[in-house]
Amino acid sequence: MRIDILTVVPEILESPFSHSIIKRGKDKKLVEIHIHNIRDFSTDKHKRTDDYAFSGGAGMVMTIQPIEDAINFLKAQRDYDEIIYTSPDGEKFAQRTANQLSLKKNIIILCGHYKGVDQRIRDHFITREISIGDFVLTGGELAAAVMVDSIVRIIPGVLSDETSALTDSFQDNLLSPPVYTRPANYKGWKVPDILLSGNDKQINEWKEKQAWERTKQLRPDLLENKD
Repeated sequence: MRIDILTVVPEILESPFSHSIIKRGKDKKLVEIHIHNIRDFSTDKHKRTDDYAFSGGAGMVMTIQPIEDAINFLKAQRDYDEIIYTSPDGEKFAQRTANQLSLKKNIIILCGHYKGVDQRIRDHFITREISIGDFVLTGGELAAAVMVDSIVRIIPGVLSDETSALTDSFQDNLLSPPVYTRPANYKGWKVPDILLSGNDKQINEWKEKQAWERTKQLRPDLLENKD
């Protein structure tokens, strides 16, 4: 899989993609992540990528020329399955979104900044707009990092134990059951006996029941969308 990210502040993304699971995916050559500075495509002598909005109002808007040129530069080299724009008014990012995107071959993520991008970019180039929550960030770089992390970790082969991702919260519209590790008894706080029984069938039944109960208590909205 290849992910190209367009941003005006590439420095923000250097650390998130250089460690942990994402680094492992890159080292295994299961994913390529390329960060492109939109300023490099600007024809403005000062490399500006923003301007005032028509009709006035506070804040600046990302200009159309450098973004179009950046997208066209990438599209001339390969086909892209999705060109995603990180926007607070996009569809809500969820585990199912990550699952869908992990099956793609090539995607572009355009990081919004300032007051957003010229609407004509959204009208003519963007195939999908995604938000990571009902709040506003300074830019879309952190949202892009969140999405990439969620996508990359479920690519087959990235995790040492591939079943780990399949049992994460939200994979089945359920929260994960509680987990424990050694010691089995710590200061009188004991691990549930069922988890020490060695009976896989009963353990799995317990986990499923706990997942349902936790979801009902903490995120009942998830059960409304469960088949």
